[in-house]
Amino acid sequence: MGLDAEEEPLSELRDEEEANGPESSGTLCLHAFSDLTHVSPLVFLYLLKECYIHGSNKATKKFQALQYQVHQVLANKPQPGPASFIVQCLNVLPVFGTYGEGFSHLLISSLRRYFKTSTSETSQEDMCLARRLAATLFLAIVGGIVAYDEKVMVNTLKMFDVGLTNIDEALLSSGSSEVGFASGGGSVFLERYISDLIKSKSFMTAVSLLEHFSLSFPGDAFLQQMVEDRDFVAAEKWAIFMGRPSLCVLVQEYGSRNMLKQAYNVIKKNYLQHEFPDLCYKCKESALKDLAEKACWDVAERQAKGDTQLLEYLVYLAMEAGYIEKVDELCDRYSLKGLPKAQEAEVGFVDKSFLHLKDLAVEEVVWVDEVNGLREATSFLEECKVIGLDCEWKPNYMKGSEPNKVSIMQIGSDTKVFILDLIKLYNDASEVLDSCLSQILQSYKPLKLGYNFQCDIKQLALSYGDLECFKSYEMLLDIQNVFKEATGGLSGLTKKILGVGLNKTRRNSDWEQRPLAQNQLEYAALDAAVLVHIFRHVRDQPPSDSSLETTQWKSHIVSHMDNQKKSKKPKNHSMETSASVI
Repeated sequence: MGLDAEEEPLSELRDEEEANGPESSGTLCLHAFSDLTHVSPLVFLYLLKECYIHGSNKATKKFQALQYQVHQVLANKPQPGPASFIVQCLNVLPVFGTYGEGFSHLLISSLRRYFKTSTSETSQEDMCLARRLAATLFLAIVGGIVAYDEKVMVNTLKMFDVGLTNIDEALLSSGSSEVGFASGGGSVFLERYISDLIKSKSFMTAVSLLEHFSLSFPGDAFLQQMVEDRDFVAAEKWAIFMGRPSLCVLVQEYGSRNMLKQAYNVIKKNYLQHEFPDLCYKCKESALKDLAEKACWDVAERQAKGDTQLLEYLVYLAMEAGYIEKVDELCDRYSLKGLPKAQEAEVGFVDKSFLHLKDLAVEEVVWVDEVNGLREATSFLEECKVIGLDCEWKPNYMKGSEPNKVSIMQIGSDTKVFILDLIKLYNDASEVLDSCLSQILQSYKPLKLGYNFQCDIKQLALSYGDLECFKSYEMLLDIQNVFKEATGGLSGLTKKILGVGLNKTRRNSDWEQRPLAQNQLEYAALDAAVLVHIFRHVRDQPPSDSSLETTQWKSHIVSHMDNQKKSKKPKNHSMETSASVI
């Protein structure tokens, strides 16, 4: 059959046929693939379609098996040759309807694989005929006689290396000279067709054809049009083909629209830094600002690469965000002068822009890193009706690496917040930590509030897998689910409910350093305490229908138990009892 020892894909097809019963497998004749000398393209495609239809595997696996089979049987004397046989198949393939597009990709990819792996060279005669046939097929697709998408058309031209000469010959043989192409031939035909593609905004197809036939007639206006229509991939492909001047025009277009990320990518890829020094610096500043807004200060500092001007800009961003300790840290580390006055000017602005613990009347923040303090915290929290939960861990910016252990856990009421040093407590007294947190998390009282806390509890379980306390929880109300329409995370929700947002600049700070900075402690405590205040708004200030709103937040209370066989009845009864007294 012209197959080598690697017959697994073909055997898969046979197995699929047998699995579908004798009636189904009897309709196929795989033996016909063993010698293609007298097999027409139409019969070949019909057999191929039957193999596909009768396969029981998923579409992708069937496609791969058939691709392997086709590339192998192309060695079995298809007439007049492998390349021209595939073009003939492409010509008749549209009669198979919905199979046409998928099978066209299969045939082209199979032939490409055949060219790469075949030990015998394809004859020059076969390739010349294939080019002529492919050029004729191209005209038929353009004229709407053969229905193919533009991607298949472009792939066919590239696969058979169809040139302008082949288009000229195809036009002459088709009689197209009678309709105005005699003087210009293929060039005029292509320019008109590509102009129509540009008008219809099929930019990538137009660029692919211009590149393939080495045409350059549209000019810079074409580049501008692609940018305006946000087809950046096609615009860059065209600019690279046209050379450095067009790349510079593309960068200028991006810059004028403040599309700094796109501009910088083109500059870096094509080594245009010397042509656009100011724009490069502006792009770097924009990148630092994006990182600062995500609270990725360490990454931003590394990207500054010791550049004084960029570091001063990063200090300004830290001032603007109210991250005063980061300002001090950067100024000290890089000996930046003349910034303290600017820092002082920013402090008042920051104080007015974000919520603080004093605004919530939180009386005490307690750091807990030893057993006695943990037991006292547990006793206090067990007496509360409602508590807020959150946790923090040091970010890990190494791609593909495991996240760091959860460093601290914040648990608090409306007046008092405990910050648990999980790393130290786990190392010193893991059993006590497990017992105390189980008493809090796995009891029906108090009601536990979190914001996307199911993500946090998952991280806690990964960090401390041998502790039972993080494997289940009771009476958790995720505030995020109650306000699904809110944007901007917890800070955005806080601003919506309480009128002022949270300063999240310390979110990605080093939570493993000891002692934590005062601002870090306030940040951590605030995330837990504000949840209680938001809950009060839900409970005490419902919109119009009070009973409906109460039912709504109660319906979001969830529990999670590792042992799914446990009865749900006691939990539902306890949930109702606990919720009713809040």
